[in-house]
Amino acid sequence: MSNLGKYKCKRLDGKVAIVTASSLGIGYCIAERLAHEGAKVVISSRKKHLVDKAVEKLREQGLEVHGTVCHVGLEEDREKLFKLATDLYGGLDILVSNAAINPSFGSVFDTEEETWDKIFEINVKDTFLLCKEALPYLEKRKGGSIVIVSSIAGFTPFEVIGAYSISKTALFGMVKAFVPELTKRNIRINAIAPGVIKTKFTQAMWETRDIEKSTEAIIPMKRLGRPEECSGAVAFLVSDDASYVTGETIVIGGGLVSRL
Repeated sequence: MSNLGKYKCKRLDGKVAIVTASSLGIGYCIAERLAHEGAKVVISSRKKHLVDKAVEKLREQGLEVHGTVCHVGLEEDREKLFKLATDLYGGLDILVSNAAINPSFGSVFDTEEETWDKIFEINVKDTFLLCKEALPYLEKRKGGSIVIVSSIAGFTPFEVIGAYSISKTALFGMVKAFVPELTKRNIRINAIAPGVIKTKFTQAMWETRDIEKSTEAIIPMKRLGRPEECSGAVAFLVSDDASYVTGETIVIGGGLVSRL
């Protein structure tokens, strides 16, 4: 459980947020931070027992959260997610798209066609559909904010997760492409690009000490990131403190090379 008691800021009072893939890791910490800042949050995951456990932990902190099973690749699940937020809390102000997969680990040229299709369907196409389907709900609130969770690998692809890296590069283009249309609707869209964060999702990159040490060696801060270290950037981006920020990406990588 993150120690967020020191955060007294309530920038998100009265806001309603959806965070996908939020029963564990980065998504969970984002949901937790948004709720601590006053938002009512709907969390989701493909596995009911993980959703239930996450909701229980968050409610133990006195946070206003609800959870539901949602596979972002299923239209009916996405519809249910948006309907739940509006039925429970009266609307939607914030969407954080965090769901992603990486079933391939190794040479990019060993990635099967079926795997390419699956990665791009979930990481790119379903992110697009979530954003598109959120628009009517955000517009009813006269605007809102979207944050897409990409990856530092989208800037500097990692050799062993080539297809995943390319899908995350596509998300940077998506954010930029959405800006003109969303701005007309008073909706801001931004992204975060986490580096190597110590979660179950990145376990293959740090599960042995030798790999972890070699990974740390190329990070100027000489350590892996923690999931909660991604949450503050999202809370900023969806708040009024970022009212003139759209189309941008915040890198959270401990100084790992990403871009000039």
